[in-house]
Amino acid sequence: MHRARRGTTIDNGMAFDNLKDYQRVHSTKSNLLIHLVAVPLFVLSSVLWILSLLEGAIPGVIAWTATATIAVLLQRHGHRREPESPPEPEGALASVRRWLVEQFVIFPWFVLSGGWLRQWRSAPPV
Repeated sequence: MHRARRGTTIDNGMAFDNLKDYQRVHSTKSNLLIHLVAVPLFVLSSVLWILSLLEGAIPGVIAWTATATIAVLLQRHGHRREPESPPEPEGALASVRRWLVEQFVIFPWFVLSGGWLRQWRSAPPV
């Protein structure tokens, strides 16, 4: 569990000690914009992938897998433009857990709490 702010606790399963660590590796305007598009794209494609799988719609499973992959690659590109990289998780399972928690919990919380907008305002121009 990690203390975020004012008693908010997030079990993020990540190597981030707090929100400042997350902000440190999401500090450029280009990466913030990429995440603003790519994270919702990943979340939507994940949900639609599950629905396609449950319905047995193989073309949908393939299409949503491709869409999720594009979202992952976009975010990787954004992280490469950052002055600092996120800490590497130990092992494949930790990496997958970290990725999913960032997509479904941490980034939405970052946006809804106003962290994304504060980071955008404090970032140097593109």
